[in-house]
Amino acid sequence: MIYLDHAATAPVPRAVADAMLEVLTEQYGNPSSQYPLGAGMKRRVEGWREAVAALMDCPAERLFFTSCGTEGDNWALRAAAWQNRHVGKHIVTTAVEHSAVLECCKWLERDGYEVTYVAPDRDGSIPAERVLEAVRPDTAVVSVMFVNNELGTRYPVKPIARGLPARNPKTLLHTDAVQGLGGMLSARELGADFVTVSAHKIGGPKGVGALYIAPRVKNPRPLLPGGGQERGLRAGTEATAQIAGFARAAELRLERRTEIQGHLAGLRAHALERLLGFPDLTVLGGVSSDTAPHILALSLAGWPSQNIVNDLGAQGICISAGSACHQGKPSHVVAALNLPKRVSAGVIRLSFGPETTEAEIDACVQALRRHHDQRMPML
Repeated sequence: MIYLDHAATAPVPRAVADAMLEVLTEQYGNPSSQYPLGAGMKRRVEGWREAVAALMDCPAERLFFTSCGTEGDNWALRAAAWQNRHVGKHIVTTAVEHSAVLECCKWLERDGYEVTYVAPDRDGSIPAERVLEAVRPDTAVVSVMFVNNELGTRYPVKPIARGLPARNPKTLLHTDAVQGLGGMLSARELGADFVTVSAHKIGGPKGVGALYIAPRVKNPRPLLPGGGQERGLRAGTEATAQIAGFARAAELRLERRTEIQGHLAGLRAHALERLLGFPDLTVLGGVSSDTAPHILALSLAGWPSQNIVNDLGAQGICISAGSACHQGKPSHVVAALNLPKRVSAGVIRLSFGPETTEAEIDACVQALRRHHDQRMPML
């Protein structure tokens, strides 16, 4: 099998699975229990928090474990809206956010909020100025993702953070950085008030993520009131095995981060070189340094993307037709680009990981060429 869908989820290294197994079978204490087994587990949870915080470059005491990126996005938006409930009921986001952000915004619209959805250019980019121009005196929160999960486009979160005080000093800034974790993400330098991440994009287990909440957020609204876990902000017994796996994955990625980023950039460049001159093919999301190295979005204009995915899947090559969270539905991200129908209907995504090889990319390109040459266009 050739796995080129790391943006959907990443394989779990043996070291991560072993760390989880130890907690499940040997160190199974409840961190809230008062005897030594529980107290020891509480100390370990805090150590794991520090490991994830090191990868994110943020203070561990401002990092809170969640169940996933979707939970973190929802918590951040609702906490920001609550803190700024006296500022106003206006939200600024983009038309290409993950569904976790967009669906939460739709629910907030039902609660009386007005949402401005900033449109991208055809290459997927969004200038910081366009986002800042949408900010008003009654804007409670701005939410702009760090890396687009379908296009790989990096968005100017840091310039937005720098420019936001001049537009409205009370407006809070959230970024979904799920696709940026493991890259050169620094929550300290980014300047966002909320930063969402998820473990399973870097080889950690599914079912655990984290939300960084900056000091500017005063008394954040709890996501789940209850037993006082996560400093009283997200109650519920900690998922210790998942957190252990998250921490081990973070440690492994931090140890090799520079090497891995160079490897991913080389893979993307190799893929682009192999695809050069490919008939009916368009590269989406740009080819510049403003694109994350692990994601490559393409369109085989005239050939339906799901047919391509099915054909390559039958050959043991795993690629996607967009976000796994769409579950086969049309992509709102691609729709926001306003591309010709033949182009938009043929969009596929290749995404790479530390284990991906150039030989695997070559095999994928060959399979794409066979699909193009042996099947008639349908659009």
